[in-house]
Amino acid sequence: MKLMRYGDRDGSKLPCILDADGVARDASSIVGDFGPRALTPEVIAQLKSVDPASLPVADIDGKRIAPPTAQPFNIYCIGLNYSDHAAEAGLPVPDEPILFNKASVTYCGPNDDILFSEKMTKLDWEVELGIVIGKKALNISKEDALDHVLGYVLVNDVSERAWQMERGGQWAKGKSFPNFCPTGPVLVSGEEVGDAKALSMWLDVNGKRMQTGNTDTMIFDVATIVSYLSEFTELQPGDLICTGTPPGVGAGMNPQVWLNPGDKVTLGIEGLGDQAQTVVKL
Repeated sequence: MKLMRYGDRDGSKLPCILDADGVARDASSIVGDFGPRALTPEVIAQLKSVDPASLPVADIDGKRIAPPTAQPFNIYCIGLNYSDHAAEAGLPVPDEPILFNKASVTYCGPNDDILFSEKMTKLDWEVELGIVIGKKALNISKEDALDHVLGYVLVNDVSERAWQMERGGQWAKGKSFPNFCPTGPVLVSGEEVGDAKALSMWLDVNGKRMQTGNTDTMIFDVATIVSYLSEFTELQPGDLICTGTPPGVGAGMNPQVWLNPGDKVTLGIEGLGDQAQTVVKL
């Protein structure tokens, strides 16, 4: 199952299922939107069982690609979760997942602009695998964790490093500006992706390759992350978990490289599509 949504940021969205040929099919007869409250087990089962070819072709001409689900209640992130990225940062491999949050206002479409404030000095990029939760999870085992995953998405965990590292606070301070979490274009169900342990990933800035990686260097895998988080909180349908990034971020370069207005960022993960953003000054 592959889900997409179309529509302006502040308007109604058209929920779609992609058919075998990648054609968007209108799923609004099944559910009004792919939102946290709408993604019940019954609705998810119906979406998985329907033949997309039985649905009408969606009218998406000229429409913006929205994130594949509506704004989640929670966005969780795992820091330093790639062994090669930890080495790049000169930091030890963590014994337990490092957890922080992004504000839900960061959530935006895959091709929406990255917003640049005049107070930013160290704007950075991170290509990441995102996990979307499909049903409530509290204190679940690693063996049961994948049963609670709806699917996977491509995420750019945009970061302002000076705010993150130099302003005397938690990492969330540098992670929570509007449009700091471009997500999508497509949500691919767990049945199609599996345990997501060997997906190639990349990111370019102005056409220059900055990040090349693979989820096979993740320190904590998907099942471990979902089970671990459920020990401390109840994960909700639609919640997004960003699972960390491979090496090649601007902060890890010598000399360091930062994004500026006018820069173009493109990124992708195998099977999860591509994104393209422009950095735009407020």
